[in-house]
Amino acid sequence: MLKIEQLTKIYPGEPPVKALSDITLEMGEGLFGLLGPNGAGKSTLMKILAGLLEPTSGKVTLDALDLANPKDRIRHYERLGYLPQDFGFHGHLTGERMLSFLLELKGVTGPRGRKALVSELLERVNLAQAAKRKVREYSGGMRQRLGIAQALAGDPRLVIVDEPTAGLDPEERLRFYRLLSELAVGRLILLSTHIVEDVATLCPKFAVIRKGKLVAMTTPKNARENLKGHIFEGVVEQPELENLRNEYHVTQAMVYEGANKVRIYLEQGSPPVGFESVPPTLEDAYFISMKNESNGAIATGLENVAGGVL
Repeated sequence: MLKIEQLTKIYPGEPPVKALSDITLEMGEGLFGLLGPNGAGKSTLMKILAGLLEPTSGKVTLDALDLANPKDRIRHYERLGYLPQDFGFHGHLTGERMLSFLLELKGVTGPRGRKALVSELLERVNLAQAAKRKVREYSGGMRQRLGIAQALAGDPRLVIVDEPTAGLDPEERLRFYRLLSELAVGRLILLSTHIVEDVATLCPKFAVIRKGKLVAMTTPKNARENLKGHIFEGVVEQPELENLRNEYHVTQAMVYEGANKVRIYLEQGSPPVGFESVPPTLEDAYFISMKNESNGAIATGLENVAGGVL
C-alpha cells in the first residue's frame, strides 16, 4: 500500500510556486492512474515518490516504509522502478549494452548474473530480437519498452511511469498498454498521464490533479455512470459554436463533415434544439473536472462525477 498524506511542494522564488497542495491518496496493487494536464503537478509528485525531490511538508509511506526516514528511503529505492518522462539513452550503444549499463548503475545483478538478467528483461519487454541494434535505431515505443526493462530490474514493489505513451503511434501505444497490464500483477504501477485514453484503457481507479490540487478520485465506470442523462450531442455550424459555448457547458467540439459535432454537459433543463442524449465518456468527465472551480454548477457536476471532491 502506498499512502500519500497532505503532501505539499513549494518551489522558492518571487513569488514562490506551490506545485502541490495537500495531496492525500492511497493506492494498492495494480494500475493506478494520475490524470491531469501538463503543468498540473504530476511530474513533481512522481519525482517526490521516486526520491528525487524533497517535499515541503507531508508524508509518503510504502508498505510502512517512511520516505522521510533515511534508512527506510534506502530500502524504498530497492523496491522502486522509475520511468521518467524524458529518459536519456546513449544512442550509440546497443539496447543490450545500454540496459546492462543502467543495471550496473543501479547495482542490480540478478541471481544468474547481470548478462542473464539483461536477456531476461529484454525478452520480457519483447526486445530480445533488437538487443544488438543501436538505441538510436529504436522507435519511440521500443525506447519506452527499454525504459520499462530497466525499471523492472530488481523486481520492484512500486513502478512509476511518467507520461509513457506520449508521442507513440497507435500500434505502439496498444503494445505498451498490454505490457503494463501484464506487469501490474503483484505490484503497484502508478501511471501519470495527460492522455485520457491511457487511464480509460488501463486503470480501474484514478485520481485527477489540477493546478497542484487533487480534484477527485474515482473509477472510469463510476465517472461515466454518474454522467448518464447529462451529456448531449449535436451538430452545429461554426457561427453557432461560440454562442453555444457562452450558454452551455461544452465538453468537446470536433469537426465533423465540415460542421462541428459538439457535446455538452447539462446538469438540468432542456438541451438545445437538435441535441440528443448520448452515452458519457471518460473524456466528458475529465473535461468537466478541468473547468473553472469558481463555477458553482460545474463544481456540483464534478461531485457527481467523482463521488466526492477530495
